[in-house]
Amino acid sequence: MRLSLRLLPLTLAIWTALPAYAEDKIPINWKRCPIEDAVPVFKDPQPTGDDTKVKRNTLPTTLEGDEQFGTIDIPIFSGEVNLNRGNQFLGTDKLTFNKNDNTYVAEGHVRYQDANLRVVAERAHGNQDTDEHTIEDMRYQLVSRRGNGIADKIDIKGDLGEMHGATYSTCPPDARHWQLEAREIDINNEEGMGVARGAKLRIGRVPVLYLPFFAFPVDGRRRTGLLYPSISTTGRNGLDYKQPIYLNLAPNYDLTLYPRIMSKRGGALGAEFRYLNAAGEGTIAGNYMPDDKLRNRSRGSFVFNGYQNLSQHWQARAGLVWLSDPRYLEDFNNSSAGIANYNVLSSVGVYGNGRFWNAGIMADRYQLADYTLTNASLPYDRMPRLYFNWDQPLGSLFRVGIDAEAVRFSHQSYRPLLAGGALGATTDIPGGSRLDLKPFISMEVERDAWYVRPTVAWRHTSYQLDSKLADQMALGNATRYAAETGTAVTPALVARYRAANPTRNLPILSLDTGLYFDRAFKFRDTAYTQTLEPRLFYLHVPYENQDALPIFDTNALSFSWGQLFRDNRYSSADRQADANQITAAISSRVLRQNDGHEVLNVSFGQIHYLSDARVRLPWENTIEKGASAYVADANWSPNDRWQFGASMQWNPKIKRRDLASARGRYLFGDGGIVNLAYRYRRDLLEQADFSFVYPISNAWSIVGRHYYSLKDNKAIETLGGFQYDSCCIAIRVVGRRYIATREGDLKNGIMLEFELKGLGSAGQDTKRTLRRAILGYHRDDLYLIPPETATGQTVSDPDPTTLP
Repeated sequence: MRLSLRLLPLTLAIWTALPAYAEDKIPINWKRCPIEDAVPVFKDPQPTGDDTKVKRNTLPTTLEGDEQFGTIDIPIFSGEVNLNRGNQFLGTDKLTFNKNDNTYVAEGHVRYQDANLRVVAERAHGNQDTDEHTIEDMRYQLVSRRGNGIADKIDIKGDLGEMHGATYSTCPPDARHWQLEAREIDINNEEGMGVARGAKLRIGRVPVLYLPFFAFPVDGRRRTGLLYPSISTTGRNGLDYKQPIYLNLAPNYDLTLYPRIMSKRGGALGAEFRYLNAAGEGTIAGNYMPDDKLRNRSRGSFVFNGYQNLSQHWQARAGLVWLSDPRYLEDFNNSSAGIANYNVLSSVGVYGNGRFWNAGIMADRYQLADYTLTNASLPYDRMPRLYFNWDQPLGSLFRVGIDAEAVRFSHQSYRPLLAGGALGATTDIPGGSRLDLKPFISMEVERDAWYVRPTVAWRHTSYQLDSKLADQMALGNATRYAAETGTAVTPALVARYRAANPTRNLPILSLDTGLYFDRAFKFRDTAYTQTLEPRLFYLHVPYENQDALPIFDTNALSFSWGQLFRDNRYSSADRQADANQITAAISSRVLRQNDGHEVLNVSFGQIHYLSDARVRLPWENTIEKGASAYVADANWSPNDRWQFGASMQWNPKIKRRDLASARGRYLFGDGGIVNLAYRYRRDLLEQADFSFVYPISNAWSIVGRHYYSLKDNKAIETLGGFQYDSCCIAIRVVGRRYIATREGDLKNGIMLEFELKGLGSAGQDTKRTLRRAILGYHRDDLYLIPPETATGQTVSDPDPTTLP
């Protein structure tokens, strides 16, 4: 008499298979639903047997009640009657059992429950031998997930079931915002499939959809079928309709097709194939448009992301991206992220990791994603790159290790842009190879209140340059020397600067030391601990002229708090900064003693150059001397709702700020938040960012963002809308105006999403847009640290239906 999962299909109705894309989805918010179930938990003792691996009708049946009368062959039980078999329970006020044919009739306050379903009904009867049962006039509650409803009756025979006059909703019975009704539902529990006839979807009391026939899954197994479509309209694409089709190919791989029609562009077909095995997983996604009416050409993209564990310590990983043309991101991305990246990066490699080491061999390649540039602007490809890092304690005082890297740099050819937009002849950019070795030994002396960490390292860097690159560098250095000295550029001067295999060997000495003080105090009857942490960092690297070394992948790092304590102000091995400098810094923190909450932290520091720092990149105009900018940072969080922060870099040489930022956040209610931020970097940007979610009632809230460039006197993104989020239904309407082209053109768009919780949603994914625009829209995002991206050149929108 097992009814497990008999009513589950209704949670997945209207043709849907609903495969999960968990990487970017926000869990359904059930906070506004009442705790009480439509069918309360029974007080009767429940059986704990397991009948999942055996036939139900082979298990013994136990029957008991307060009173027994009738005959020996047909006993009648009354009072608190319990009938148990396996993990099933049936309770009733009166039960008549016929031992001759193992049939029963239950009457009055019938209660049924198994691992998935809880039912109350007026009457039930069945046959234990044939496993046939009928429950009449019933109310049900799904146990393992949201969902409840009523049915006139359900007829069950083994793994087959037929429900009549059934309803389903995730709303509570007294607030039916939506409800699915069906005249008849046939269920095959063994196959995991069901068929509904005469189905009707109501919003409130209004019927909005009628389906005479549809098939659907009845359990958690994935099924082939249609997913909810997406319909939108934009000035760029016109009416945009996308209908996902899910194909469940095997338990460990599936395929989703995304046929799409855009009235202004034409038709396109996207696809996403996912696979999973015991040692890895991956996703292959692509999109193809045979004829883009606006560009008069075919368009497409391809993406692969995956990994495969090779052993306990080694893993293969790949992230591959291909775009049909440099305008693809701008044309098909649905946000300003489409113009944020000028290239995309593909990478494949094998990576290892152990207790004291990590290593890898990899290759990466860039592709242009900005039609206003040529391939000349792309970084060098690394084909391949090998690295090995080792760092291990040696005794109780020392650490030894090495950072090693070998890279072959190559560059794609390009055609320069000529006057009038024409393309010139193909030009090759030469490359070369680089070996970089940095062994080190460090002594670590630490006590409760102080530490001293001297470190000695040696950096060896050598190159093998293509002949053409060596010639270009020799000519450039000779020309620079001639300009500085007022002499002529001669073949002998060029030959003096030519070095096909330049090398560099430099010692690096550093001493990091600090103190730690703390004190306890009380403020307004709350106990706190305050720390005071002064720190000195000395760095010495002798000067060596490095003009003969190429620039493959090296840039000056942005000056920051962390830069005060690095041994190189450049990002890679092509330049090792000379240094004779000392950093003086101090930090202080205030911690709440009862829970460790950091109420306040303040940091202040500066580099003092004991000798001028002379190494620089060719495009750098300044020499570091005297002292660096002051770096100050502060964060104040008086309680769990308020948080403020500020950062400042003040340059004493020009008596101006190099960088400034301020930020504030306030949380209120269950989901309200206000963010305000200001960002400034000298000569580059000055921006203000205001965003909020403001609840105006328990269900209604207003959302908005205004992201503005003060330097350009222009809005970057403006967003506003409202959302209704009740127990079981949500509606979100959002209007957007954002920069959508590299020329700075602003585009308008309206996004609408209608969600029936537990059933699905229709329209655009507004939650994802709001999550990215408003920090804290999904509260869990406030406590996540986003991964650092070294290049920043990955495709920003992971939706395979829109972009790779």
